Amino acid sequence: MKFPFTAAMREQIAAKAAAFVRLAAGSPAASPARLKQAAVAIALVEAESPRGETAFLLTRRVANLRSHSGQWALPGGRCDKGETVIDAALRELDEEVGLQLKPADVLGELDEYPTRSGYLITPVIAWAGADARIAHNPAEVAAVYRIALADIVKPDVISFERIPESDRPIVRILINGGFVNAPTAALLYQFRELLCGRTTRVAQYEQPVFAWR
Repeated sequence: MKFPFTAAMREQIAAKAAAFVRLAAGSPAASPARLKQAAVAIALVEAESPRGETAFLLTRRVANLRSHSGQWALPGGRCDKGETVIDAALRELDEEVGLQLKPADVLGELDEYPTRSGYLITPVIAWAGADARIAHNPAEVAAVYRIALADIVKPDVISFERIPESDRPIVRILINGGFVNAPTAALLYQFRELLCGRTTRVAQYEQPVFAWR
């Protein structure tokens, strides 16, 4: 599949996001009242290679953070008091990678995903202009990568792993020669399925033990 970075592609993804029927807030039942609301941005930009294709931003967190250090992540974080998930996703996108987008750039939201570390994450899909400039915050982000959408729709990049600590499978996605695990992989898996015209629920997928804290 090809995903040219064009206005037509923006409209195609926006239409798919608009047609996506989200699960009701707090589903599945996972004591959502005790989970902290959070949001991440699936920020769509022009790929570096190949040029002219659509990519999303993926970060590697710095190694000295108090939690989830060194892990792969989409730009995002906890919602501040009074913030919507869109507000939080756009604020975190600016704070982490220096990309300033407006609510009008948002194409839609995917399902909430409950994490073992106590968050309920809402993925927010947003489209950046062709001149998007990235300047990551070195206090939080070690590096930012532009991952072509074509790379995550390949049939062999999604895999599932079993661990003795849980009866639920972990979902993983192969990116740049290495595995990205849930929760990030779960969010990207649902987005990938959206791109392919499918609705796939992902809240049932487990995270590796190192992500539980």
